[in-house]
Amino acid sequence: MKKLISSLAVGLAAISVQAQESMKVPQEITKTIFAYGGQVNKSFLRYIISLTGKENPKVCFLPTATGDSPNYIAYWYGLCTDLPMRSYVQKTFINASPEQKSFEEFLLGMDAIVVGGGNTLNMMAIWQVQGIDTILRKAYDKGILLAGGSAGSLCWFNGGYSDSRPQKLTIVDGLGLIKASHCPHYNTEASRKPLYHKSILDGLQAPGYACDDLSGIVFRNGQPVKSVSTDKNSHSYYVFTEDGKIREQKLDAILIE
Repeated sequence: MKKLISSLAVGLAAISVQAQESMKVPQEITKTIFAYGGQVNKSFLRYIISLTGKENPKVCFLPTATGDSPNYIAYWYGLCTDLPMRSYVQKTFINASPEQKSFEEFLLGMDAIVVGGGNTLNMMAIWQVQGIDTILRKAYDKGILLAGGSAGSLCWFNGGYSDSRPQKLTIVDGLGLIKASHCPHYNTEASRKPLYHKSILDGLQAPGYACDDLSGIVFRNGQPVKSVSTDKNSHSYYVFTEDGKIREQKLDAILIE
């Protein structure tokens, strides 16, 4: 009889543990994007590593916007030297091979994905036909850190002005992971700022975020949570309209090395 009672007690305890486990609320995934205004540099890359919260994270570079330029890839590997990370590159101009992983298997195995600058329009078109746009959305939903500057920052927003077409800057659509417009190179290309202001004022684009080349913004779950810069003269801004006029709200930045 004692053995029976003991067995029942053990069984009930096991059922209780299972019930408690089933009642646990799944931990919400934090979706993070780090968008900066210009070229990836060592300071930004160190910061990307820190944002992953992991030791020796796997960080993949997407050089699609330059047509997988060998010089750009060499620049990337040079930046990665002596940093606590495992560096990778995913090319899109490839030849099929049985030894290759699929784009999805490879990219979803990363801790962070960094998108380089170049021609935004061409990059978005290649991503679409290769299914990489869908994979990047999956990576975002999975909590993989997404980052980039210039074309590599514009792609995360609804869109913004790009020099992807002949003659003049035109609006190019992004992935829309951040529901706002974006302007990179805010302090270095004289034509961008007035054009960006006018497009928001005229209702062509939604209000959005502008970044100087050496400044960036961390977004979590679509909302800005921190601004950083590599020098005291570089800033990021929220650009909007008020009383029929364009307004800039400078975001307080933390200096990073």
